[in-house]
Amino acid sequence: MNSRGTTSVTAAPLLDLHPAPADMRQLVIDGLSRNPKQLPAWFLYDAEGSRLFDLICQQPEYTLTATETALLEREAPAIAAALGPGTLVEFGAGSARKVAPLLQTLAQPAYVALDISAEHLEAACARLQGQFPAVPILGVCCDYSQLEALPEHPLLSGTAHLGFFPGSSLGNFEPAAARNLLAQFRRLLGPGGKLLIGIDQPKAVERLEAAYDDVAGVSAAFALNLLRRLNRDLAGNFDLEAFTYRASWKPEHSHIEMALVSQRPQQVELAGRVWAFEAGEALITETSAKYSPEAFLDLAGSAGWQGAERWSDPAGDLSLHLLVQAD
Repeated sequence: MNSRGTTSVTAAPLLDLHPAPADMRQLVIDGLSRNPKQLPAWFLYDAEGSRLFDLICQQPEYTLTATETALLEREAPAIAAALGPGTLVEFGAGSARKVAPLLQTLAQPAYVALDISAEHLEAACARLQGQFPAVPILGVCCDYSQLEALPEHPLLSGTAHLGFFPGSSLGNFEPAAARNLLAQFRRLLGPGGKLLIGIDQPKAVERLEAAYDDVAGVSAAFALNLLRRLNRDLAGNFDLEAFTYRASWKPEHSHIEMALVSQRPQQVELAGRVWAFEAGEALITETSAKYSPEAFLDLAGSAGWQGAERWSDPAGDLSLHLLVQAD
């Protein structure tokens, strides 16, 4: 019997909106034609990449996950009170492992998980439904960045929509794209919608660089797996031993830049084309922006949000911001 006082468990339903497959070949051509070369960060997350990322989150240098989880657990009652009643809508739910403290403390909770991977979504919702059998749960397989509106469903009708976007995932977007995504959340959540979002903050450079280049080498393996995926999915011939991994803080952009650096002049066949790499040339695999509370609220304000509440860990490493829609 769980905290809701029932042992009856029904499998969480999955609504498949059949997101259109991305044109990976064209995205590669566009990305490798840039200067510097850069590919979309989501390319990193095939099955092996997702497994390696879970390992990254367990490394002692990468404190973001543990810090945010502890903050959610400690502040859940205050967060639930500030959110008020409504349906919790998590964008990019993934494994949905951070939402539990909110489901434990919200009054009459309901939960909708949005993610592009139907397989991961089904597993995450099944696990949560087993943990919270009395909580109505719905999985929606979709690309939330392309949705015109949230789907019609009883859990999303006649109730406030409470957005949830943990993990500081906004940092993976360049500023203009981050602003557009926040504006998209505002449209999807509708009038009166609120958004709880996790934001990693600037800290000592040595800590930031270590977090994305751990001693165990898991971050490096995560990046190099991208080349394996490109070789497999787009008939590439990357030599993994000809690239090394680098994570470096870029103060002018307030972000960490992760890249694979060519160790020699070389040519790579990929996506039906030949691409030249110079010695020392970087292929940027992802960036992770860090925002001070003031900088983040400025960004949110440009997308039609305003800050209502903020919770932070004792060291000031990370913030949970509760945003409400500006008049």
